This record gives sequence, structure tokens and C-alpha cells, in this order.
Amino acid sequence: MTQSRMGPSITLRFAMPRAELRAFVTTYYHVEVRCSEREPVVEDYLHPEWANLRFISAGTCESAIGGEVLTAVPAFAVTGPTSRPARFRFGTGRMWGIGLMPAGWAALIATPAGDYADRFVDGLADRAFAPFHPLARALAASEDYAESLALIEAHMERVFAGSGASRARLAGPIRAISTALVDPDLATVAELAERVGMNVRSLERLTRRAFGFPPKLLLRRQRFLRSLAQFMLDPSLKWLDALDGQYHDQAHFVRDFKRFMGMNPSEYAKLEKPFLVAAARARMEIAGEAVQGLHAPESGS
Repeated sequence: MTQSRMGPSITLRFAMPRAELRAFVTTYYHVEVRCSEREPVVEDYLHPEWANLRFISAGTCESAIGGEVLTAVPAFAVTGPTSRPARFRFGTGRMWGIGLMPAGWAALIATPAGDYADRFVDGLADRAFAPFHPLARALAASEDYAESLALIEAHMERVFAGSGASRARLAGPIRAISTALVDPDLATVAELAERVGMNVRSLERLTRRAFGFPPKLLLRRQRFLRSLAQFMLDPSLKWLDALDGQYHDQAHFVRDFKRFMGMNPSEYAKLEKPFLVAAARARMEIAGEAVQGLHAPESGS
């Protein structure tokens, strides 16, 4: 999907992983931005999402999570699961991304997701992401879309093949939690614990390991994302029409909006969203969900 405006043009492409990996990877995605002298960068806000591996080749790429100051993003950037908005500025260039489901993080990364929550790091400087260093180097040398996608697919196949024991041990419980979290009728931590057959303390340990946050915050985040996704797909909606059924009233939603996006819904509605709206529609078209955090785990091996 390409979105062209008077200034920059943005081309987004999403690709699904093979069926066996869909419990672990949401999508592979490619972004190409061409800016103009009048508008040298694209600026937007990412909503809360699961972890992402991003391989970037651009003259300008800066980001800030929550209220932090914009800083340069490394060529191989790993962003852990987020519960805050990520503001970014992107100049002419391209980026490949790999979205990791919680089960994917647990299978491939030895460090708990909670240690990377609401922050991004240089993947080349962090030993936890050494399995992806060869892919980062290969993508830096490839400018062809089909060739690069093939490199990603082959690499992900190899790293998951080497993670068999960890995947088998953790995938079942994590997948059960992921499945429960996308159920709009699930409202409380007690219900979640009962649904997945765990006591609350064990549930909290596992969600920090794979999901990055305690279960109460995860449920609150999911409720918010369901509402945000409706608005992103149809910005003509009034916020009241986009609200998830678990919100008691609009004031309840506004509190969550401030928590997860750092601004009021009315402020967000007025912002230009050159990347996010196009991405939501492209992701919906290929993956059936407008935002990464609402992906349901598929039946992978």
C-alpha cells in the first residue's frame, strides 16, 4: 500500500510468515519513505505493541518512547513490548521489520521481555540479539524487496529450528495467554488465570518473561487497542462509537488514552498520521488485524 501526499510518499508492504511460525511472528513488513525538501521527514506516533526487530537504512531515524527526548535509532533496533507511545521521525530511506509475538520472544530471546519493556536498544551491541546479527548484515547489503524478504524468511526458519526445546516448553502456556488476551469478553486477571489454568503469581512471572508487563496492565492495554483499532480503520467515527464494550463511559476511556498515548483522544484525532493509518489498513488487509497487539496466535508447530 502506498500513501502519497503533497510532501513525502510512504510505501508499506506486509508479508505473513509461514503457517508454522504464526504463533511466534506477527508479520514481516517493509517501509520505504521518499521525502521532499519542503518536508524532509515523516513524523508519527506508534501505539503500544509487542516487540519488534527493525533493520533501518535512512538518513534520519529518531524515536522516543513515552516522554523521552528524540534520539537516533540504530541500524538494527530492537524495541521491546510497549505500553507507551513511540514518537518517531523518518527521512528518506527504507526499513524492514519483524513483529514478534510473546511466544516468539520467549523462544528466541533468553532475557525476559520485561527487561526491554518501553525501550529500544542497539541490537548489534546487545548479545541477547546475536542470532540476528547475520540477518542485519545481510539486509544492509540488499536493496531488492523480494531478495530481502527471502533472506528474512530463511533466517527465521533457521533460528526457530534451533529453538526447539525452549519453544516446546513455553509455547503452550504463552499461546493460551495470547489467545485469552484477544478475547473481548475477558475482563479480569482472575478470569485470565482461570482460563489458562495458572495461579496469579505464576501468571505474573510468565507474562513478565514473554509479554513484558503484568496481566492487569496487559488487559487494560488490550481494551484500549481494540478501541484505537476501530478509530484507525474509520477516522470518521466519533470516539464514543469506537469504544470497547468494557469501558464504563467516555471518561474511563480518556484515562486509558492518556496512559497509553500520552495525550487526549481529541489531541490525537487532530494529528497527521501519515504512517499509522496506512499501516493499519495494510495490516488489516493481509493479517486481519489493524494493530500488532491484537494478533491472535495461529496454530504453529
